[in-house]
Amino acid sequence: MAIDFTLAPEHEEIRKRVRAFIQGTVMPAMEDLKEGDRDQYLRTIFHLRSLAKAEGLWLPHMPKEWGGMGLGHVELAMVQSEAAKTRIGPWVLNCQAPDEGNMHTLLHWATDEQKEKYLRPLLDGTQMSCFAMTEPEVAGSDPTLIRTQAVQDGDEWIINGHKWFISNARRASFAILIARTEPDVPEGSRGANTAFLVDLPNPGWNDVREVETMHGSTGHSEIVIKDLRVPDSAVLGGRGNGHRLGQYRLGPARLAHCMRWISQAETALDMMVDRALKRYSHGSLLAEKQGIQWLIADSAMELYQCKLMVLHAASKIDKGEDFRTEVSMAKHFVAGSLNRIIDRAIQVHGALGYSTDTPLASMFQHARWARFADGADEIHQMRIAERTIAAYQATGSTSSATGGLPL
Repeated sequence: MAIDFTLAPEHEEIRKRVRAFIQGTVMPAMEDLKEGDRDQYLRTIFHLRSLAKAEGLWLPHMPKEWGGMGLGHVELAMVQSEAAKTRIGPWVLNCQAPDEGNMHTLLHWATDEQKEKYLRPLLDGTQMSCFAMTEPEVAGSDPTLIRTQAVQDGDEWIINGHKWFISNARRASFAILIARTEPDVPEGSRGANTAFLVDLPNPGWNDVREVETMHGSTGHSEIVIKDLRVPDSAVLGGRGNGHRLGQYRLGPARLAHCMRWISQAETALDMMVDRALKRYSHGSLLAEKQGIQWLIADSAMELYQCKLMVLHAASKIDKGEDFRTEVSMAKHFVAGSLNRIIDRAIQVHGALGYSTDTPLASMFQHARWARFADGADEIHQMRIAERTIAAYQATGSTSSATGGLPL
């Protein structure tokens, strides 16, 4: 049988090294920080990044010829899940969103000159980036409706529009900006948009505010773009390819989110069990009560499903197969499971879980974002249904739409 859920010895060694580094170096360093001391925070982060480079744990998702570890998506799953045991872990290894997805995008779509100017600093960790697609006036789940306009003026483009929830914008040295360039293409068509590389700061790029969310102001900016000029050489991936580029970027990026969410869900389940084993009430430990056991059992089963779905979708990406349905399923299911498992952990902790004395409250606030980031639940459900119906119409069976597995 070709099915094997064990890691090769060399990859198991990498997993152990990442775990040891995150739990033995990163977590203690973050715990020692003084609250509110931003200078110390930044010094600590950059020191940890230098240690990650020295340990050979830098850029796990990038090819070795570009300074990375050269891991496939299956191997990346175990690195991301270990790194995300602490929120800062992926950033320390330089495999955090949105830079991770932008690195993949630049590697695949950029010219040699663009790679040297934009990709190389991201890989070195000397710059950060953002991806500017979502707009307040139209549904973020349908990028064919984008209204930001780019009009060619000689060897330049003039861009006007409105973006929001642009993560990392205030820290970014450049943006990958999606704008409509083909006015004659009917609305809803996929060939109307083009991607541009925009150096920041820029007089035409006006950062209005950080949008306040459930978990505070954490870098999701609203941007007004007014007569922003970029040269024709700033086009990324060719004119009219903005939709294709965006979908190329979002596929693996969705799965990378799932890898990190699995880690958060597992942390919540660990906390749930630990609490149940220590809390005594009404004649017995919580762990001995059937109602609590059901919460633990449901969470364990869901986490098992999450891990299998992510590993299978990652294996399809590594094999070069069509992974769209599997990634959609994983993204939808893992995001929902993350919310449910953390919610159960809060319930088992009672008022303590609702307080900020444990990380659960913050984890729950961040988890709610997962159900619409990189495609809302309902959009993924729609696409999954469409592909399932199409599979049956083409073959008389839905098998290919449920993983194409030998069962």
